[in-house]
Amino acid sequence: MSELDLHRLGLGTWQNTDSEECAESVRTALELGYRNIDTAQAYGNEEAVGRGIAEADVPREEVFLATKVDTANLAHDDVLATAAESLERLGVDYLDLLYVHWPTEAYDPEGTLSAFQQLYDEGTIRHVGVSNFEPEHLDAAREVLDAPIYANQVEMHPYLQQDELREYAAEHDHHVVAYSPLARTEVLDDPVLTDIAEKHDASVPQVTLAWFLSLDGVAAIPKATGAEHIRDNWGAYDVDLDEEDLDRIAELDRGHREIDFAGAPWDH
Repeated sequence: MSELDLHRLGLGTWQNTDSEECAESVRTALELGYRNIDTAQAYGNEEAVGRGIAEADVPREEVFLATKVDTANLAHDDVLATAAESLERLGVDYLDLLYVHWPTEAYDPEGTLSAFQQLYDEGTIRHVGVSNFEPEHLDAAREVLDAPIYANQVEMHPYLQQDELREYAAEHDHHVVAYSPLARTEVLDDPVLTDIAEKHDASVPQVTLAWFLSLDGVAAIPKATGAEHIRDNWGAYDVDLDEEDLDRIAELDRGHREIDFAGAPWDH
């Protein structure tokens, strides 16, 4: 696989809705070394994200920029129209990755993905992504698309390790991108992760993100706003977990979701 292998740790911007703060966090992250920036139409911050990219001392072509089409905008013509609006808000002329945010509401494999295919063929988007897809949704999408699926973005953290989706991704040659990789701060008080962090003189977020870095074909996009957290997360690259550490983290998996609701894609 290609670009995301170089950007295994990205910046998530969910809930980063203060325009100045959002732009500054994106600029800070890029100048620290991050190259993978993730946003969405639903986040309401694309303009601020774009401003942060423009203000950073990093060329646009070095930034892997992803956004997501909101579930209400997934009809064919709406995908095309709102993707153009996202480009305008972000201040860019192409996207590295465009996701279907959820396979719900207006999502229809034929209608939705034919629009994504058109954007891909035009060069408006360099990669097609999906988010919150289960294997059956991935199967249906692969039947419709000529373009390869580049990534499936899903909730993933030590309590929800997504073995099935990671195996599917390896089999079909796409990435898994983990949102909420710190389980919305739940991992911070975990005694196992705390013990491993003390062993490595590291923080719990660094240990957790180092676990992601140990996994093949997986990227993580932790949300971080302040410079201190952005810098701390980046320190995951300096943490070298051993096999005992990885085994202990593997045992934390309990299928716990931070995001769950009736009618969710996994709710059969």
